[in-house]
Amino acid sequence: MTSVIDPKTIGKPPKRRHVRTLTGYLPEVDETGKEKWPRGEEKVWKAGTRGLDRDVDTITKSVVNHVHTSLARQAYNLDDLGAYQASALSVRDNLIINWNATQLHYTRKSPKRAYYLSLEFLMGRTFDNALLNLGLKEQYNEGINQLGFNLEDLLEKERDAGLGNGGLGRLAACYLDSSASQELPVWGYGLRYRYGIFQQLIAPDGSQLEAPDPWLEHDNPWELPRPDVSYEVRFYGHAERLDGMKALWSGGQEVLAVAYDTMIPGYDTKNTNNLRLWESKPKRGFDLNSFNAGDYERAIESSNSAAAITSVLYPNDHTSFGKELRLKQQYFWTAASLADIIRRYKNLDKPLSEFPEFVSIQLNDTHPTLAVPELMRILLDEEDLPWDSAWNIVTNTFFFTNHTVLPEALEKWPVPLMQHLLPRHMQIIFDINLYALFIQAVEKKFPGDRERLARMSLIEEGFPQNVRMANLAVIGSRKVNGVAELHSELLQATIMKDFVEFYGPSKFFNVTNGITPRRWLDQCNPGLSNLIHQTLQLPKGVFLKDLTKLEGLLKYVDNSSFQKKWAAVKQSNKERLAAYIQTTLGYQINTQAMFDVQVKRLHEYKRQTLNIFGVVHRYLTIKEMTPEQRKKVNPKVVLFAGKAAPGYYIAKLTIRLIVNVARIINEDPDTKDLLSLFFLPDYSVSLAEVLIPASDISQHISTAGTEASGTSNMKFCLNGGLLLGTVDGANIEIAEEVGESNVFFFGHLTPAVEDLRYQHLYHPVPLEQKCPPLARVVNEIASGRFGDGGVYEPLLNTVRNNDYYLLTEDFDSYIAALALVDEAYQDRVEWIKKSISTTAKMGKFSSDRAILDYAQECWNIEAVKLE
Repeated sequence: MTSVIDPKTIGKPPKRRHVRTLTGYLPEVDETGKEKWPRGEEKVWKAGTRGLDRDVDTITKSVVNHVHTSLARQAYNLDDLGAYQASALSVRDNLIINWNATQLHYTRKSPKRAYYLSLEFLMGRTFDNALLNLGLKEQYNEGINQLGFNLEDLLEKERDAGLGNGGLGRLAACYLDSSASQELPVWGYGLRYRYGIFQQLIAPDGSQLEAPDPWLEHDNPWELPRPDVSYEVRFYGHAERLDGMKALWSGGQEVLAVAYDTMIPGYDTKNTNNLRLWESKPKRGFDLNSFNAGDYERAIESSNSAAAITSVLYPNDHTSFGKELRLKQQYFWTAASLADIIRRYKNLDKPLSEFPEFVSIQLNDTHPTLAVPELMRILLDEEDLPWDSAWNIVTNTFFFTNHTVLPEALEKWPVPLMQHLLPRHMQIIFDINLYALFIQAVEKKFPGDRERLARMSLIEEGFPQNVRMANLAVIGSRKVNGVAELHSELLQATIMKDFVEFYGPSKFFNVTNGITPRRWLDQCNPGLSNLIHQTLQLPKGVFLKDLTKLEGLLKYVDNSSFQKKWAAVKQSNKERLAAYIQTTLGYQINTQAMFDVQVKRLHEYKRQTLNIFGVVHRYLTIKEMTPEQRKKVNPKVVLFAGKAAPGYYIAKLTIRLIVNVARIINEDPDTKDLLSLFFLPDYSVSLAEVLIPASDISQHISTAGTEASGTSNMKFCLNGGLLLGTVDGANIEIAEEVGESNVFFFGHLTPAVEDLRYQHLYHPVPLEQKCPPLARVVNEIASGRFGDGGVYEPLLNTVRNNDYYLLTEDFDSYIAALALVDEAYQDRVEWIKKSISTTAKMGKFSSDRAILDYAQECWNIEAVKLE
């Protein structure tokens, strides 16, 4: 006899149970209530327990220890990268100490927790932020100097985490920082993308190229691998209906979701929350039998298939493979996150009926909406709850943030794809549409209104049918919010009007976006933060946690000495940006000129095209001037940055046009001293931290009614840059706070947009007749003045034909607004006053305020302070 094994189990991980919860634990107690020490000698354990490294001596010992034991290096062969890694690991040690204490404290108190599900977390660099929040920046600066390195040099060695792309991910990162700083028990859940979205490169012809972003190339010292926290996630297979509403889902492909934790320290508090990211791994990593049989591709097939799920953020969905991979990503992430949340809840020994009393889950846009049918599946199929009980739990657990008013941006998935990849979830979605009393209830409330039924249904009829994820998120959530006052009003008046009339307005509300002042003031603009600290005579901890304290600056607006100091900080930031451009692009720029900045992901509704057309118009105007007239021109440096989605052809053409216009005007001896243009490739949080403090004016010029909120507008204004924009998104609320005299508005208002589009479609007017200045710009581009004009015809035709984003309607107003900006900038004292007033009135736009709105209006959670 001998031991035997089922051949099918070879290569699979062993079954295991959690020995501990990994998010805190409660020690056993004796009959007197005294805690028992779990193992070994208590005094030995406690003698070996370390505290925080707070003084220079212990910090240097910690760094050197990591140099020797974590990196296996010596002072003789340590470079800046190695010094960064050792220093980062030293800081992480401090974070872990606070993290462990926080999780134990949460477990003892058993507070209600909130979980923030976001497909993006655009974290930026962690090193500087961690030192700031821990209050150890000066000590580490001194310690690192004593070891023969410079802290600023080491900060530059950190790569931005490739976990996001735009405002959605940066907002999520700000909210995690604010949750920890406000001592709220909030965790984030996302995906650990191996290559991020992509590294943006510019080809010789000016077009965007995409390369992998290997941000994990040198490992990530800020993450803590959790190989013992893993969950199986199923795809494909078949779902067999059982009694009642239950089903058995079996077969198909199973992959493992393995956890990686990143500590999120709060500012001026020990509280340290967590961002848990999932990496996909094969359930059976290597098929040795296939390999031995010579079938090498099949031997690694399952490994490659599983790894692809978390390889890239937003795979191109213009192919069926890419579309399926995106849906796989979304389910993989929501399934693993829910499994983890439910496991943690079960440790409380509470009945599932009380789940919403201890758990709130925020859906950041429609990407995590599959969490709704997934939680239903768990409750029905695994926990054996009746439908009504399960649906009551679901609809009291989830909260949904919508980030768009563009109907075409609302996520939909083909029913055949859903049935193929997630057969059980498709059944549940059909059941929600019918048995959640939804369609019946709509029919009962609005009898005979078939068009309303069709609009509100989870299933959009067509060939093929599609699942409307936004409708599912609304139906499955307790509350729904927009992200700016105008956006929330538009949601309720347009794409969600039917749901407002069905549920009533109380389900819908607004939380205007916010930004963390720690990163977007103190970290990116230390000169300005120090000036505010010295002027207001306030500890930084006061105004960095209560941004309304900046209103104290208003009494200094007319102080000439303060104005000079303010201007000196701005000039220093412009010189820092100029040095960056000199180093990366090899160009020198005029730091005495006005810096005009637009940095956003490339999209037609954000209208980078309007900006570049305006630059061409300015160039042509200057070319026609006499030398005397040119002396009166306000010198300007125009800066663009942002990525276009790989499959977004028009957006990529816009980048190509910007780059090639820059090549002409930057070399033109008639204009180069008065107008220069730069496209800064591979936009990131770290680049934003250099760009934003240097801006004199920033552009936020979306077609009215298309931008949900925006947060870059808040960052620029907090750093004393003025705003040029349309009456859209959070621009409106910024103007209400800082005063319209400090904002440069232009363009048509939201109520006029649809009528103008109707006129364009059914009563078109030739461009030359509608807007001669824009027609001239378009014709100059088409003629080849900035390279092969034929290349840009698809882009130019979006303006000539239909002009959906209303460039022809807003161009004259835009040029007039730019002239007002030039005029205002000539009076430097008045401009500085506007800048000071703008910064002073940005208190409303702190993410600390926003996260408290969510905590009170949605999640019903309270602060749990770690003493």
